[in-house]
Amino acid sequence: MLVIRPAVAADAPLLLSLIRGLADYEKLSHEVVATEEQLAAELGAARPVVQALVAERAGRALGFALYFFSFSTFLARQGLYLEDLYVLPEARGGGIGRALLVELARRAAERGCGRMEWSVLDWNVDAQRFYRSLGARPMDDWTVWRLDRAGIESLGYDAGFTERRTS
Repeated sequence: MLVIRPAVAADAPLLLSLIRGLADYEKLSHEVVATEEQLAAELGAARPVVQALVAERAGRALGFALYFFSFSTFLARQGLYLEDLYVLPEARGGGIGRALLVELARRAAERGCGRMEWSVLDWNVDAQRFYRSLGARPMDDWTVWRLDRAGIESLGYDAGFTERRTS
């Protein structure tokens, strides 16, 4: 029997292991700098910014979904952003990914979300095929843009600003 449950701070080592598996699959292992302590702090915060689900069968973790709630200005509603979905290679094709997405959709519906969104690597045609089978569609007119930590710091400390207000 498959169990989908919320992750808690004590799941940080498990989640980090699954995150590393995802990074290996996506050929991005060099980008994983997360620590168990960071994940535990985020998951255990009084008002966590991130949440996660763990898929287990017979007490063995087989996958996870890490997500957070965003906001759409056009819809004036929350959205659910799926940051990562990963199922162990040996467990793929058994409905685990679908079960995780069904639970995410249930949570999004409960909160009145106007949409669910996520990103997929261009080369990951298996994932694209899977998501299309669920009724999702790519947003071809949009391109993901990113500032990394150095870019954030550089822009955030731009000397061109003479006054900074916070409220």
